[in-house]
Amino acid sequence: MSDTEITPDHPSVSPQTEAPPLPHPSDALSFTIWPPTQRTRDAVVNRLIETLSSPSVLSKRYGTLSSDEASAAAHQIEDEGFSAADASAATSADGIETLQLYSKEISKRMLDTVKARAPPGGAAVEEVATVVSE
Repeated sequence: MSDTEITPDHPSVSPQTEAPPLPHPSDALSFTIWPPTQRTRDAVVNRLIETLSSPSVLSKRYGTLSSDEASAAAHQIEDEGFSAADASAATSADGIETLQLYSKEISKRMLDTVKARAPPGGAAVEEVATVVSE
């Protein structure tokens, strides 16, 4: 019998050219979405700084923060949002749900921050102007 002869018990591949076994599906590369990398977290902080310190729909209503204020607030917002989401990660096996919570926490905290720093009566004046113009 030759090395490449086909028999019911033996494959037609010679021992010298036998391919390595395929990995088991559970051994495949895993992709985790939570926790985000430090690079991602830094990008979130940079985007928050830009949003808080640049003219936007948000700044028209609540005003802008100085670069230093925006930087300090952005770091605090991201850190608190990460901590809140990470605490829920222990009870949730789904990284996507945790990432969604992270995003919601950051959005909520950003809005709370700008509302707290808004000039007194700024939002109320806009709301009254909207009602009067209708």
